Amino acid sequence: MSYTCDHETPTIPLLPVAAADYEAWLKTVPQRHRRWLESAGFSAKPGKWCAVPDENGRLEAVVFGMAEEGWLYQLAALPPELPEGCYRLVSVWNEDQRIQASLGWGLGAYRFERYRKPGTPLPVLHLDTDIAPIVKKMHTAQSLVRDLVNTPTEDMGPEELAGAVFRVADRLGATAEVVQGDDLLTRNYPAIHAVGRAATRAPRLVTLSWGDKDDPVLALVGKGVCFDTGGLDIKPAAGMKLMKKDMGGAAHVLALAQLVIEYELPVRLQLLIPAVENAISGNAYRPGDVIETRKGLSVEIGNTDAEGRVVLADALCRACEEKPDLVIDFATLTGAARVALGTDLPPVFSNHLEIAQSITAAGERVEDPLWTMPLYQPYKTLLKSEIADLNNIGSTSYGGCITAALFLEHFVEPQIPWVHIDTFAWNQSSRPGRPLGGEALGLRAVFNYLRERYG
Repeated sequence: MSYTCDHETPTIPLLPVAAADYEAWLKTVPQRHRRWLESAGFSAKPGKWCAVPDENGRLEAVVFGMAEEGWLYQLAALPPELPEGCYRLVSVWNEDQRIQASLGWGLGAYRFERYRKPGTPLPVLHLDTDIAPIVKKMHTAQSLVRDLVNTPTEDMGPEELAGAVFRVADRLGATAEVVQGDDLLTRNYPAIHAVGRAATRAPRLVTLSWGDKDDPVLALVGKGVCFDTGGLDIKPAAGMKLMKKDMGGAAHVLALAQLVIEYELPVRLQLLIPAVENAISGNAYRPGDVIETRKGLSVEIGNTDAEGRVVLADALCRACEEKPDLVIDFATLTGAARVALGTDLPPVFSNHLEIAQSITAAGERVEDPLWTMPLYQPYKTLLKSEIADLNNIGSTSYGGCITAALFLEHFVEPQIPWVHIDTFAWNQSSRPGRPLGGEALGLRAVFNYLRERYG
């Protein structure tokens, strides 16, 4: 664990210094420290650090250069570089800044080692008691997203994704259920069944419930496409390479549900994850097919690779049947969102613009950026079908993340506040605190908003 220190273990101070303040700070430290730092050529540049020995040559403290802005990644570069030991942040930073920086330490120490021998032990950070529970819960949630997304589909298919939901439910006293295979047709989830029926591992709808029946309903819906070949509109090899991460939306809402329960927010939580593989076989759904949905709207399949929105259609419809106070869905939905905003900045859509703006503002406060995008209603005509109620893709590739969101909006009751986040769930390269691989993008922003909304 990134934060497990034996109370009897001596801690090594971590001393942050801004480059602009470094010369003045040097005058306040013992002479032997000043000489050591000067001889090492340390200048407090952001991302640089210097170990300072005591009189016997043992590590006494670590001085590091502060980043010029932000707090989340102030410590993130240190865990892979520092020697093993127990460290303690010594600063005048306020509580929020210490929480952010301490979380960044854990994000920087993250390793996915399921398939290889463990590396050398990493240093750990001592947390002050006032921030320890907050940091540990958020770190655990973000690590859950990373672990689920990083796991290859052979070990994270629909059944295993359902198992992850059941483990969270069992640990936190929630109730989990699953509807799978042909039972999806009996229970009126035809769109989920259509997308997942070609796979050897049965499609399913996984649900988790928690909370007091008298509290407002919070519905969380996550796209759980455990692998996406593209279906009969098959992806090229390069496009399929990262498709183990296509259940990233499900990972986000499961981690979000975990936080909601751990913080005991006064809501009645309903989590819904349509878990499928978009596979190819003789009974795969086809381009041009018309499929039914739980809402009763018929959908012409313009492209089998636009499957995520199809499975979400049934789940969003089911979520609205609970008359929720708020519906939030996460999905790794469109490449168009990446073209528009890149991989680090998920777009957020809502039928209540002020909610999207509040979530974006909440994300800014915890350094989890999102960008509000419009549900531009005139683009709904792009989803027109000549033989069904609507098509699952737009008639043009332009505005693809907007038309995808507009498709989902058809399955949400207009009076129910709804938020859609098109996350990437992946780091394309390694940076301090952001290793290559699965990533939670939007998780902390949304949870920060929910804490403000529900107290």
